[in-house]
This record gives sequence, C-alpha cells and structure tokens, in this order.
Amino acid sequence: MNETAPAFDHTAFLKNCTLAPGVYQMLDASGAVIYVGKAKSLRKRIASYFRSAGERSPKTRAMVGQIAGIRVAVTETEAEALLLEANLIKRHRPRYNVLLRDDKSYPYIFVSNHEYPRLGFHRGARKKGVRYFGPYPSSVAVRDTLNLLQKLFLVRQCEDSVFAHRSRPCLQYQIGRCTAPCVSYIEPEEYAADVEASVRFLQGRSDEVIGDLVQRMEEASRELRFERAARLRDQIANLRQISQQQYVAGGEGDADVFALAREGGTAAVQIFFVRNGQNLGNTVRYPRLPEEADDAEIMAAILAQYYVEREPPRRVLVSRRPDAPEALEALLQERRGSRVHLAWSPRGDRAEWLRMAERNARLALQAHLAGKAGQQARLEALTAALNLPQPPRRMECFDISHTQGEGTVASCVVFGPEGPIKSDYRRFNIAGIEPGDDYAAMHQALERRFARLKRGEGQVPDILFIDGGKGQVAQARDVLKGFGMEWLRVVGVAKAADRRPGLETLVLSGVEGPSILPAQSSALHLIQQIRDEAHRFAITGHRARRAKARRESRLEGIPGLGPKRRAALLSHFGGLQGIARAGPEELAKVPGISRGLARAIYEGFHES
Repeated sequence: MNETAPAFDHTAFLKNCTLAPGVYQMLDASGAVIYVGKAKSLRKRIASYFRSAGERSPKTRAMVGQIAGIRVAVTETEAEALLLEANLIKRHRPRYNVLLRDDKSYPYIFVSNHEYPRLGFHRGARKKGVRYFGPYPSSVAVRDTLNLLQKLFLVRQCEDSVFAHRSRPCLQYQIGRCTAPCVSYIEPEEYAADVEASVRFLQGRSDEVIGDLVQRMEEASRELRFERAARLRDQIANLRQISQQQYVAGGEGDADVFALAREGGTAAVQIFFVRNGQNLGNTVRYPRLPEEADDAEIMAAILAQYYVEREPPRRVLVSRRPDAPEALEALLQERRGSRVHLAWSPRGDRAEWLRMAERNARLALQAHLAGKAGQQARLEALTAALNLPQPPRRMECFDISHTQGEGTVASCVVFGPEGPIKSDYRRFNIAGIEPGDDYAAMHQALERRFARLKRGEGQVPDILFIDGGKGQVAQARDVLKGFGMEWLRVVGVAKAADRRPGLETLVLSGVEGPSILPAQSSALHLIQQIRDEAHRFAITGHRARRAKARRESRLEGIPGLGPKRRAALLSHFGGLQGIARAGPEELAKVPGISRGLARAIYEGFHES
C-alpha cells in the first residue's frame, strides 16, 4: 500500500480552506477525479484524510497516496451539497465512490392533451400539460399495461402523425381495440369518458371505474343503445376479472422500497415500486463498491444518485439507515416539491413491502454471485486455452456489418471480468472504401480506435478479438504495428463453413495454423458470447444507418425539394410510407408543392 506523502502540500491547502459546507473533489496526477465527497465543514472533513497512517483505513491510505490536488465548491446547506455530490459522481464516476449503475431513466405511461388524447410509452424529460403515470420497473411492464388498457378502454395509442391523416379506420378498430376517433366514429364526450376511466384505472381506482361503467351501461340501455350497452357490459366483466387478478393487499399510497443485500465486495439493491397500494413491479441494481464502504454509506449514495434526476413518491422505505438521513430527506423534498417521508423501520403493510424487497435482494445477490463464479471459471478457461500470463481484465471485439456494401458500420464491444462494459461500446461509420471491402472496413475501424487511444481516450485492452479469419487478423496486426503495439494479442474468430456455433476456428496472432476448441469448452462459450454481442451491436447500428440513409436520400435527392418542403410532406402524409403511396395529384395538394415538383417526387419513389 502506498504510504508516501501526497503529491501536494495539504498543510498549505488546509490553511486557506473554508469551514463552510460544500463538496470536495480529489484529483490524481492526470487531473482525473478519483473521489467526490460532501461535508458540513470542508476544512475539517478534508483534514481527516491526512491524519497519521495508523488512523486511516487501507482504502483511505491508497486514495490519499494518489491525491495531486483538491477542488472545493461551497454550498449554502448540506442538502445542496448532497445534490451536487450526486451530480458530480454521476458525471465523473470516480473509482473510490459507490456507483449506482443506472444509466436509463425509468419508463412511464403518458396521457396526451389532445381533443382525442393518446395513451403511450414515455421515457425522458416530461412536458407540461401531459399526465404521467409510473414509474414502471421496465419497458415490458409499460407495454403490458398499455396492451391491457387498449383491451379495456379502447383508447387510441397510435402516433399523432398517423392519427391526423387517417381517412378510414385501421386494423385496431376492426379487431375491437379502438373506437376510431380518427374518423369520428365516437363522440368526443364518450371518448373523454373512456380516457378518464383509463386514468382512474392507472391511479388504482378500479372500483370507481366499474361503478361509472355500470351507470353508463344503464343509461345506454334506457336510451335503447344496445350495442353501446353491450360493449360497456363486456368492459365491466373484463375489468372486474383483471382487478381481482391485479389487486395486492398492501394498504394505500405511493412508495419506493429499497433493500440492500451484501456479500463480500458485492451488493444487490432491489427497488420495488408501489403506487396506490399496488405493486407495479421491481428492478435490481448491482452498485460498484469501494473497499470498506459500510451499509449506511452505500444506502445514502444509492438514494442520492437514484433521485438526482427523478421525482420521489411521498414515501421512501429503506432496509438500512442511511448516512445523513436529514440531508437526504431535505434533498428528496426538494426534488418532489412537497413532504417526503424517509423510513427504515416501518410497521404494518409497509414493513411487509420491505421484507418482500429484502427477500428479493438476497435472491438476486445469490444469482449474481453464481453468475460471477461462472464468468470467473470461463475467464480462467480462456486464460489456459490462449496461454495468457493472467486472466484478461479488458477484452475488445470488432465486427463489420453491411448490406451488399451499403451502410457499413463497425462495432467495438468491451467485456471485463464481470461481463459487458456497455458504457465503453463504440460504433464507427465506415466511409471512403470500396463497398463490401471488409478488410478495409476493419482496418479503418481499428485505426480510428487506436488513434483515440493514442490521444489518451479509453484504456488499452488485454486481448483483441476480431470477427473473421486470417485476412481480418492481418489487418489488425498491421494497424497495431503502426501504433507500436505489436505485443497485443489478437484472436480471429472464423465461422465454420455452415456457420454452425461450436465449430468456430480461432486464428491466433503469432501462432502458426488455426486452433479449434472443443464445443463444450468454457473458453469457447465466452468467446462466442463476446463475438455474438459484437455482431448484434454492429447489425443494430448498420440497420439504423441504412434506414436513415434511405429515409433521407429519397427526398434529398429530388431537385427543388428543400428542408421546409420535405418537412411539409412528412407532416401531411405522416411519413415516407404515406408519401410513397400518394399520387401526383395528392402530392400537389401540399402547400409549396407544384404539379411539376409533385411529378418529380412521385417518379423519385416509383422509378424502376
């Protein structure tokens, strides 16, 4: 452990350091942030790191040995410091902080504010005037709920551009999942009642919805509108059945429930979402832990990072008392704009929610540890199979994807001891080569990747996998030679003649002849996983690039069709498919489109 003096004069720094609350960032010699912390008194907290070595933990000694500078930011309150700390941790991801790996925001269901509102899936920033319900633990949970709502209440879920340009009902109307408001088959008042019923269902007020539907059914019967009454009757029956299936006895109100389980240096955090007394589901996160972090520190870091960009519910239940709970509660209340109750020893129904989350956290951790053990075994097998000096810490794999030379994209995926490191994935749009030249595409992608590395961007891999045979490996070795990195191990993964998995041939740099691992080899299974992920990532990027090129080129290649006219066409017809189906006469009805230009557009979409 490094016991040498820190690289900067902490005594001089502390003389001029303020006693005010705030946030401090510790920097290493390269200027990278290695730790972010908050303090009621900046000078006292920072001074605690420079006590005698015997009073410091191994983690602190290791960190202090790397400090080359400290930045401070003063805040008015400890709650403001907590918010700033969470933002800085999210931005810099320092190696000595607890990190909650949670890059995606949670999805919601939204209800738009149109005359005929739409129900839909939402992720990201919210808009004014739109109602949101959630969060839900996953996109699957949202889509299942939307599917259920469409069956129950027949409220539209189509895009606004499609809705605005319908001239006849779509398939959803024909299969009984929409009332066709796009062509006015339902009165606005009736449609508004269906929307309101959907909203109340999402709020957990199913009993009220059923009562209202019964009343509407009786009114329709009295008015001799028997078809309408029959539809309402079926809605009532379906809603009663679903309400019985979905009901979860657990009291009332909204809550997020956090349970922490730890074993050794690994932790699992289970998060349950309770809305209106109903359990909407759960998700699990595996935070990265620094050495010697205690439960209170971990729980505080998780909550601060989780809610830095989210609005908390009225209650947040946690399985461990966090550090500085008063400051955390102040942060939650600031995010919500009203009172938030943070509790770690609830009673009654809420205690049952917490016990359920704790059970799930323990099970998730056991499964995660089992998976880590399997991953470690595969790494050890790979080390032996390739005769490596030690298990690789960073493995990169490149693949090329195109369709007959069109839209060529190269992918680079990264794996570590625990599996994929998705934040380090990269794609390269390939240009300036002969279409279909996979060797040139691989050369360009690798050259761009290692040029970035030379500029100090990213980390050097321990092993480089290439999806391909001798030719692709030769391109990789040529690029590495140009960067003075001939020592880096390159492994080509060549598919069998019939492309069946388990029959891959490995082409190893510096080794004569191909290598074939047994189909049951753990090392081969790991290589296949990495290669398949690179292939998936490349093909996804290629399809997106190809679709964009086709979408843009069709319209951009037509003389006289500028950005405003293209936008007008897309808005009028709801997309390229609508434009492609339109005849010259229909195209000429769009403002700004002359008959001659309409003919040119039509021919551009129907040329042989």
